[in-house]
Amino acid sequence: MTLPTPRQLLIPVRVSDADFFHTDWNMNLYRGCSHGCIYCDSRSLCYGIKDFDRVQPKEGAIALLENELRAKRKTGVISMGAMSDPYNPLEENLQLTRQALTLMGRYRFGASYTTKSALCARDADVLRDMACHAPVDVRLTVTCADDALCRRIEPRVSPTSQRLAALRKLTDAGIFGGIWLNPVLPFITDREDNIRRIVTLSADAGARYVVCFFGMTLRSGNREYYFDALQRDFPGVRERYLHAFGNAYECPAQQPERLYDAFREACQRHGLLWRFKDINRALLASQPRQLSLFDEPGS
Repeated sequence: MTLPTPRQLLIPVRVSDADFFHTDWNMNLYRGCSHGCIYCDSRSLCYGIKDFDRVQPKEGAIALLENELRAKRKTGVISMGAMSDPYNPLEENLQLTRQALTLMGRYRFGASYTTKSALCARDADVLRDMACHAPVDVRLTVTCADDALCRRIEPRVSPTSQRLAALRKLTDAGIFGGIWLNPVLPFITDREDNIRRIVTLSADAGARYVVCFFGMTLRSGNREYYFDALQRDFPGVRERYLHAFGNAYECPAQQPERLYDAFREACQRHGLLWRFKDINRALLASQPRQLSLFDEPGS
């Protein structure tokens, strides 16, 4: 089943490069997500997504995207993955994301996305061509270093080892990318050894950066789903949440300052960036500079 053709795909973004990843527009080609991650904020009732676990493609999305790209007076970076993973299981056959990336490259737009699927490595060829003339930034979410724990909290998605292998394929193709180490789940993944191990594995996979916020958020809709999962799979942890956070929106990791110090030290040791301003500066600096009429070749 497809959704009706949307009126607009590209949603303008106004955010400082010091506060988040460099982007000009957000885009979702699909609605919903089948990954089953127990902590997913997109389940929150405020987003109004019914039947969230069923992925639905947006009808006519590619034709609409081309119309919007053609109408833009300036190019920029289009980000995907905020509400629906661009590499969900339907993408393997429908290839909406691949078609969109190809179009974006044709019109000389850049791309940025977040995914938990190893399928993203399929499009290394398209991304490599895009990166010749526009910023390209690929992010893979990794919340735990251990595949067994990953399958408990993110049951229907590529395990951590496969995501890191996909990042390796992309970075080997010369594509700028890194790791989104979020959320950090209190009493489950907020361990120093987990954080350090993810940083090391990220470096081994060719990541340029790792970003971490050391906590999670819970609100109506995703809170109930999360607590049910805790009750089922992590005995006693739900009670610890209620005692520590009640119905709070922000749920910080245990000893976040200690975790941050360990994280920063590990990033520095492996030569990884972790602040948005530095990540964005490196991304934009990686773009080839076009010669002006007044430049001498080789200057």
